[in-house]
Amino acid sequence: MLSPLLGPLVARAQLAGKMWRIGYLGPSPETAPLLLKAFLAGLEDLGYVEGRNIVVEYRWTNAGTRMNDDGVLLAHARDLVAHKVDVMAASIDPAIRAASQATNAVPIVMLNVSDPIELGLVKTLGRPGGNITGMTRLSPDLIGRNLQTLREVVPKASRMALLMSASNTMSRSIVGQAQRAAQTLGVDLQVFDLRSPADMEATFSEMKRKGVEALLVPDTGGGIFFTERVRLAELALAQRLPAIFANTEIVEAGGLISYSPPAPENYRHAAVFIDKILRGAKPGDIPVEQPTKFELVINMRTAKALNLALPRSLLVRADRLIE
Repeated sequence: MLSPLLGPLVARAQLAGKMWRIGYLGPSPETAPLLLKAFLAGLEDLGYVEGRNIVVEYRWTNAGTRMNDDGVLLAHARDLVAHKVDVMAASIDPAIRAASQATNAVPIVMLNVSDPIELGLVKTLGRPGGNITGMTRLSPDLIGRNLQTLREVVPKASRMALLMSASNTMSRSIVGQAQRAAQTLGVDLQVFDLRSPADMEATFSEMKRKGVEALLVPDTGGGIFFTERVRLAELALAQRLPAIFANTEIVEAGGLISYSPPAPENYRHAAVFIDKILRGAKPGDIPVEQPTKFELVINMRTAKALNLALPRSLLVRADRLIE
């Protein structure tokens, strides 16, 4: 029987001597280079280096299909299970749903999921149970903060739009949060459902016809707003709609403003969960973590194109100004 003092030393020796296999079901480097880079950097910070002590099996959420094509994502997840990965990292809501359907045995780490309780993935954030843990973008008052920020950008706007991905399971709770926040601010909030990327132009045209003066695009976890971020930013500008987004990457692509948790930090921090699991912890015992840091990013070029004079109080709070 091992001495209690020798146990941890033996465990570390066994860890160091094994080649671990990690499955990655997430956006490709062409789609989101910073996210994959952050994921690998987080692993390297903890001593996990490709080719040295880990092999990463990549399956892209956007390869040859729409990002939220559940059938293809499920095939990818099952393929990772067949390759006998020791742990699987899954990115957006459709990817994590596919991973959960593919296995209840392989540990799964969420990279950037909306609400794992609402999605039925975990029992509670503190004690998830089962084989899933990781990071969520869930923040109960984020919608309210976004609407308040948008009100600062266009203080006279009385009619705003909420753009939702119609297929997303989070729609009901997000709409409820947004409507309560809008009522507090005295704003008439209209909800628009985007069913597919092909409907984007018609949806934006409908917003203008209905007199919308500003736009909120929340994080619905489905990926469509992220993959279509350039077009989304272009349409908001073309319709002269000041818009706030839940992804910094959309602002980098030309959107006006974002207030959101920085996604690369979630991807980087996922390594902590993977490390704990490879060291023997059960994913069901590892609490799911919520974001603690939020970034305000403003694209000044877009503000100028929209002829917006942004208040100084907003500019001094910004974490980054894109000139």
